[in-house]
Order: sequence, then structure tokens, then C-alpha cells
Amino acid sequence: MKIFKDYEIKNESTFKIGGIVKEAAFPETLDELLSIVNEYDLVLGNCSNVLFSSDFINKKIIITKNINGLKTEGEEIEVYCGTKGPYAASEAQKAGLCGFEFLAGFPGSFGGMICMNASAHNQSISDTFVSADIYDLKNKKKITLYKNDMKFGYRNSSISDGNYIMLKAKFRLNEGNREKIKEIMQRNVEFRRTRQPSLVHGNAGSIFKNPPNDSAGRLLDLCEFKGVREGGAAVFDKHANFIINENNADSKDVLTLMNKMYSKVKEKYTIELEPEIKYIGDREKEEYKLWEQITKNTQKMPK
Repeated sequence: MKIFKDYEIKNESTFKIGGIVKEAAFPETLDELLSIVNEYDLVLGNCSNVLFSSDFINKKIIITKNINGLKTEGEEIEVYCGTKGPYAASEAQKAGLCGFEFLAGFPGSFGGMICMNASAHNQSISDTFVSADIYDLKNKKKITLYKNDMKFGYRNSSISDGNYIMLKAKFRLNEGNREKIKEIMQRNVEFRRTRQPSLVHGNAGSIFKNPPNDSAGRLLDLCEFKGVREGGAAVFDKHANFIINENNADSKDVLTLMNKMYSKVKEKYTIELEPEIKYIGDREKEEYKLWEQITKNTQKMPK
């Protein structure tokens, strides 16, 4: 297991933003993860839905991206926490199983996708979820949670409060035609390619959650945010709910831009958008005030 002191965390972030963290560990097995998990402050996967502070972050962080792979048995697939969505979608297609097509093009890994019940194209993680092996940080033990235990909702689940670590999960897919599945996957990838920014320009996916019965992108578009810039950060010109790292942006650039987006929608439509991304930084830093102004305690700060 590789462990680094004073690690430059932007190397792991799809936003390509982040300062130095106190320590970063990269376990390669579940046993390695469990041997250190209670000594660290935070466990992350592919860091695709995260904005790290550009300042020093006084936290010890575990990255689970090397704990990856899956096993297929009949219509069931068991997936490890660090496995990326596109790989799982591809393996399911090869096995003639449908239900993971929406994961084609997803940058995230299963630990985070299960916590937030990732979804797209009328499919979601919860659709095929059977059970998961979870580590309970509070009680310091492994438990198994089944679908009814997970309380899946929109971008939410019973393990998204930071007190649980997803280790591996089982899904039950359906038999399907390999060519048809492949066609749907290709269509989903093309949809993302034409409407969402690629990771060539660092980004963390959708910035805000959709409010009930509406679209964050629609509201931000009506507020004319497409192309608006703050320092090195810019709102994507094809979809107003994405911020890209256009020119060596730092975390303050992104948070300032998010604050403007949040405030304008609130002023114009009396709707308070809730961030879909997570911000990781130290509370005592000046930029954390920008995050607090946006969240209004709707999100818990990662421990």
C-alpha cells in the first residue's frame, strides 16, 4: 500500500484543483483499507464529484481507486468500491446483461455512485442494487445492507452522511441482447459528449442538484450564466450547470462562481440550489465562508 505525506491532491481530482493534503493512502485490497480506515479522516474514490481546497488541507485521506474489479455469476455482478462505471458497463455488456448502460461515460467509482444513487437516462444505481458490504465507522464493524436498508433517493442514500464506507456491492441485472446494449451505451456516451464537458477541461460533473420538478441547468441558463467566468473557472457554454477549470482555476474561483450562481437563482426564482459536489477544505480558511453561504447547512462537512 502506498502512503504519501504532503500529497498534491489535485493529481487525483477530475477538477484538476487542490492543494497539499497532510497524508494520502492508496490501499489495493479491502483488508488494507480496513486496516487503516479508522486512522484517517476521509475515504474517497475517483474524486470525480469533489472540489478540494487549493490551500493546505490538514486531513489524512484514503483513495480507494485501486480497489477495483468485479465478478459475474449468472445475472448477478459483485463490484468493488473503486471500480469505475464505464468498466462495469462494458463488462456487463460483454456478459449480455443490461442495467448498467447509463454508466458508460461516468467518471465516478462505485463507492461514491452508490452513496449518491447515481442516475442518468432513466436508469439509476438503485434499480439493480441487491446488497452491499459496508464498514460502519461509528461501531467499527462490517455490516451488510440490503436495498430496503439503503433508503435510496435523488442523489442520496442512508450511507451518504459520511459514517459508512462502501466496500463492495451486488447487483442483479437482466439478460439482454449484446448489440442492443452496446448501441444504448454508445448513444449515452454521445449524449454526454455533445452536451457535457469532457475531462480535458477539469470539471466535477453537475454542480447543483436539480430542485423538485425543475432543472438546475434550466434555471442557470435563464440567469444567463453560460460562459460566465471567475478567474480561471468558467461556466460551460453548452450547459449552465457545469463549471470547468478553463485556465488553472483554484478553489476560490470555483466557490466564488458557485456563490454567484446560487445567489442569482435565489434572487430571481426564490429557489435555493443545493450543491451536488462536495467541498473539502478546512473550516478555518476564508474560502469556507463561501461554501457556507451556498449550503446553508444543507450539507454536512466531511469528517
